[in-house]
Amino acid sequence: MTDRLMKVNAYTTLDLVDAVAKGKAFESEAFAVANATSDKENPDRVRLQFELDNMTEEYLPAHMEELELTPEQARTLAADLEKHATRVEEASVDE
Repeated sequence: MTDRLMKVNAYTTLDLVDAVAKGKAFESEAFAVANATSDKENPDRVRLQFELDNMTEEYLPAHMEELELTPEQARTLAADLEKHATRVEEASVDE
């Protein structure tokens, strides 16, 4: 991801995850970066950012998606992620 828009460093939440870009006429697998962050000074929101590796993605120009979340929204998302992580872990134990 040499042409990335996001800064990736030791503080990035996930610097290499599997991702899929889907559109009406395409579906393309790629690597991605995912990051949760907030401003260092006077934070007023949580930002969830992700960017697909545009070196392999042929349908979309280089871009980054960013959700701006209130603390309550961030906690709701975190709780839902925890719930699904537990569900996946339990399913893999049953196999």
